[in-house]
Amino acid sequence: MYLVFPEQHYMKIFKNRALISLIFSFSTFQLAAQQKTYNITAYGAKADGKTNNTTAIQSAIDKASANGGGRVLIPAGKFVTGVIEIKTGVELHLAANAVLLATTKRIDYGPEKASPLIVADGQQNIGITGPGTIDGQAELLIKDIYVMLRNGSLKDQEWQQYNEWGQMRPEENNRPKLIQFRNCKDISIKKVTIKNGLCWIQDYQSCTNMIIDSINVQSNTFLNNDGIDLVDCKNVKLTNSNFNVADDGICLKSHDPKGLCENIYIANCRVRSSASAFKMGTASFGGFKNITVRDIYVYNTFRSAIALETVDGGILEDIDIQRVTAKNTGNAIFIRLGKRRKDIPPGHIKGVYIGNVKVQVPAGKPDAGYQMEGPRELFEHNIFPASITGIPGYSVSDITLENIEITYNGSAKEYIAFSNIDSLENIPEKTGDYPEFSMFGELPAWGFYIRHADNVKMKNVKLIATGDEYRAACVFDDMDGLELDGVKISKAAALPVLLLNKVKRSSFRNMQLPDKSKEAILVK
Repeated sequence: MYLVFPEQHYMKIFKNRALISLIFSFSTFQLAAQQKTYNITAYGAKADGKTNNTTAIQSAIDKASANGGGRVLIPAGKFVTGVIEIKTGVELHLAANAVLLATTKRIDYGPEKASPLIVADGQQNIGITGPGTIDGQAELLIKDIYVMLRNGSLKDQEWQQYNEWGQMRPEENNRPKLIQFRNCKDISIKKVTIKNGLCWIQDYQSCTNMIIDSINVQSNTFLNNDGIDLVDCKNVKLTNSNFNVADDGICLKSHDPKGLCENIYIANCRVRSSASAFKMGTASFGGFKNITVRDIYVYNTFRSAIALETVDGGILEDIDIQRVTAKNTGNAIFIRLGKRRKDIPPGHIKGVYIGNVKVQVPAGKPDAGYQMEGPRELFEHNIFPASITGIPGYSVSDITLENIEITYNGSAKEYIAFSNIDSLENIPEKTGDYPEFSMFGELPAWGFYIRHADNVKMKNVKLIATGDEYRAACVFDDMDGLELDGVKISKAAALPVLLLNKVKRSSFRNMQLPDKSKEAILVK
């Protein structure tokens, strides 16, 4: 059911011809990796689901790399392994019915900070391919971690401290990721199923030239289970993949102030998340540039379908997101420029296009019933609107929303929280806070809340409230340049329908508002 686009389609998307060449010409393992296969059973591996085969698997990898590269084959069967290192020229291939089982002994990942299960650093022409499975065996591994924590053989500063949601968990450094590639290039990840992790499932840091296609990620066994994290990576194509995870589904991050996530194409993916489906940030030190997203289906997701955040001084620009459908998802669009670092100025957000998006926001909790649900807010609240926000003196700029339809189910109740359009100054800025669509608390709008943003265009945007609403549909606050064209609002229980506060240079065309009186649009 995934779409295949001709080359000229990509030429319309990308200005970077190097990335076009990557998408249509790059093929990992064209040389030695296709010439010889190294079956791990020939090196002593046993498919009994018990024997630790780390030495056997690593021996096959080392031999293949030393001979110029090759395919290291995990045949059908259940093979237990500890930490293994992928080396230049090696394709780790999991055959049909092959299962690579992560060791459930925490000590096998190191005595202190946990090593990821599969690692590579500074390697090239490498990959992991399917159709087999990598299973982190998270439920058994976490039990062993707790045993070590209780007997004092593993140190942890967090596990006995309840966090803000009343949860107790070991710190991330004590929970191994399943895959981590750093400073690698020419990478292929195809068809494999990856499941049951205790932390980020895949972590690719400062990698270049990546093809990720038709992978299946299933991990709801613990917190911090991001489906995939691309950190300061360049020239990446991620397509035709499925993510069902307890944390962010597809997440771009930037840890390096001198680095960027750049030239990334994501398409034809299905995402279920107990956090956000597609997200840029929260870590945003360098930033994000030339990111293209197409044809994403989101379902049963706790937070945002689309979350674009830079809060650590990084840039976020030249973003093009189209054709996103989200059902039973807590928030449609969240765009946030913040400032968590006191030592440097904030970054910037500019040049964002989001088009052809349809989202259904439920009255209840979208991920209710999943093994690891997202943490509820600690206060009673009405449904939160989509939002675009900067901070005083630093506006988000050049944002276009086109052909957007958001349906909000449920009714707002004034007894829960009443936010008045006459008290906009009381809405907190939360300049240095963790970015999240619920961060400002109760808001005076049910459809869109936009503050500290310049040159915003909303074309053919339809907002539907199925229940009772006492709030305005949209609130625009502290803006320079607002263009509304073909905006359609379903209902208005109270006036105004649209509130413009301290907005310079605004225009309205082809508006369809439920109230046509002069009070429908209030300009303050």
